[in-house]
Amino acid sequence: MKKPMERLRELRRKAEQRLFERKYQARMRITVGSATCENAAGANEVYERLSALLKKHQLKDVVLSRVGCTGKCDMEPVVTIVSKSAIPSKYIHMKPDKVDRVFESHVLGGKPVEELTMRYAAGIHSARQVIAVCGGAHCLKGDAIALEDLFAQEVAKAGLSDHVTITSSACHGLCECGPVAFVYPENILYQKLTPDVVKKIVTQHLTGGRPVAENVWQGERLTNRFFPIFGDVHFFGKQLRVTLRNCGIIDPEDLDEYLAVGGYEAAVKVLTEMAPLDVVNAVTKSGLRGRGGGGFPTGVKWNFALSQKSDEKYIICNADEGDPGAFMDRSTIEGDPHTIVEGMIIGGYAIGSRQGYIYIRAEYPLAIQRLEIAISAARKAGFLGKKIFGTDWDFDIEIRLGAGAFVCGEETALIRSIEGERGMPRPRPPYPAVKGLWGKPTVINNVETFANIPVVILDGPEWFSSLGTEKSKGTKVFALAGKVANTGLVEVPMGTTLREVVYDVGGGIRNGKEFKAVQTGGPAGGCLPASYLDTPVDYESLAAAGSIMGSGGMIVIDEDSCMVDVARFFLDFTQDESCGKCTPCREGTKRMLEILKRITEGKGQEGDIDKLLRLADTVKRTSLCGLGQAAPNPVISTIKHFREEYEAHVREKRCPAGVCAALLCYVVDSVKCIGCGACKRKCPVQCITGKPKEAHVIDTTRCIKCGQCLEACKFDAVIRK
Repeated sequence: MKKPMERLRELRRKAEQRLFERKYQARMRITVGSATCENAAGANEVYERLSALLKKHQLKDVVLSRVGCTGKCDMEPVVTIVSKSAIPSKYIHMKPDKVDRVFESHVLGGKPVEELTMRYAAGIHSARQVIAVCGGAHCLKGDAIALEDLFAQEVAKAGLSDHVTITSSACHGLCECGPVAFVYPENILYQKLTPDVVKKIVTQHLTGGRPVAENVWQGERLTNRFFPIFGDVHFFGKQLRVTLRNCGIIDPEDLDEYLAVGGYEAAVKVLTEMAPLDVVNAVTKSGLRGRGGGGFPTGVKWNFALSQKSDEKYIICNADEGDPGAFMDRSTIEGDPHTIVEGMIIGGYAIGSRQGYIYIRAEYPLAIQRLEIAISAARKAGFLGKKIFGTDWDFDIEIRLGAGAFVCGEETALIRSIEGERGMPRPRPPYPAVKGLWGKPTVINNVETFANIPVVILDGPEWFSSLGTEKSKGTKVFALAGKVANTGLVEVPMGTTLREVVYDVGGGIRNGKEFKAVQTGGPAGGCLPASYLDTPVDYESLAAAGSIMGSGGMIVIDEDSCMVDVARFFLDFTQDESCGKCTPCREGTKRMLEILKRITEGKGQEGDIDKLLRLADTVKRTSLCGLGQAAPNPVISTIKHFREEYEAHVREKRCPAGVCAALLCYVVDSVKCIGCGACKRKCPVQCITGKPKEAHVIDTTRCIKCGQCLEACKFDAVIRK
């Protein structure tokens, strides 16, 4: 009888053969990003149109499939065309009519439509090759910047500047081999760069077509192996994808594709080669901390549960993601559900649990569907259920749907919800690792934490620990949203600065506006001004700055935003989501929200700002769970960094950003007004008077401040004060 690893690798070989026969031997592969956001943007219609065209032309050497989200939310739907020996073309903002054009030119004619591609949008459409020099701390110490400049000089000297792009990338975790550089579409990673090696790469590889073999890194990593397929090197090259390593690359509904990238090998390794304590020690050694917000060391939590004596233990994946603007967990599940299943198998074995639960809100139908498909396929393959992988270990997973209560992201409230009770937190201790689901030891980690586990096992805890900072290891996924040029999912090594995320990965502020603040950590996070842009993204640094890591929401705020209104928005959310069990959270957030509303309505009073701070301190110190304890953070941080805006609202009855409607005033500049009457015709309450060709006047006592006059005026005569 074959050993479990031999059996799994045989399954992998068969999967690879099937994939080759139906997909990888094809002349061309076309994938359509099909996560929730992309489907909402029209991905299903794009997929159906491509399918119809392939059927019409009966192209047997072109394969069409779906993948998860790559993270370029501002460019969806995204269609990727991969041809042999060419940089993949990633088409953006696709619609059925654009599909027809791309199909005719690229699929049938072999000529990419450059102006519709992501690379064109990023300004590198003329490049046929890209060299990405690692910008990690160790490589920088090895003169990576000087080497990047030397690459540019040598490329120019060789006359290759028109089709070779030089850029920097995020840390690849190869510190012992640095400085390193990645060349694609050849997918070659060069190590131990020196000026002489750089010159040889240009003359021998780029010019002569022969790789510099002695400097090629020959190792294997789960992460970033599909770097060339991501597309925009300026966006993706600044990232290091661990959690999102397969998202946007593999078909999430096909077990063969997950097996082909090393899927379930980590699970079989721990079941056949490691004792539970060995697994716990490996996770502890990696320095992995919970990615759900608190940052508690994962190995320590698992060790607590392992040490408990109990006839039953449980492991739960918390997929109840509810932060406004956050979609990290949903996208991870929709793009790579099997990695969550595998992470839970490893965690279950490590703590002695034979039953796992995935708690996910019912508002995520596509994520639920793909989890169900993954769990069913895993059961059919013998990866879940009795004697999994042919071992003596039993383990299974069930899905539990939440009703969308934000408080159920708190682990004790989540447990009560699974038990069929109303989701409300309870005091701790005892902690769930000691007394959790149905009174049994229970480990709860979020989606991103479990997605990291197979990487820790296969790539090694030492390698994982080499990423990030001293106390914050690995990478972090952020949902980058707000007034930033590149919105979407990004994954960067811990220790990357806010400036690098906002400007290097995010592309800076939209429409040439000024940066004002960045809000990290979701509705319970803080708003940090421009003076904090060089703050490293790690648990300790963000906490010291007055914010939190949270689950990974990151909202960029520009000069047109009112910080008082921002604080009101987030407090409105947390107050509405309060379960009401404890008085400080239930009543304290309500009173704070009343004051904020009063201030934004022009009814603020002297002393309101200090009253907000006193209430915030009380709510933080006395609330039962994390929701109440963190709810005042947006208020505290905005008062700390933007107190002058609060004072303008209270004392001058003025909103400096011109956002708070009750404090706005519209007037007509009599010099600029030509009396065209456009504003008068648009006014819904007829509060604008004036004769043709004469300056008009707005009756501010009757004005409802809808702003339609401002939009109607073509001469900038209407002014908002």
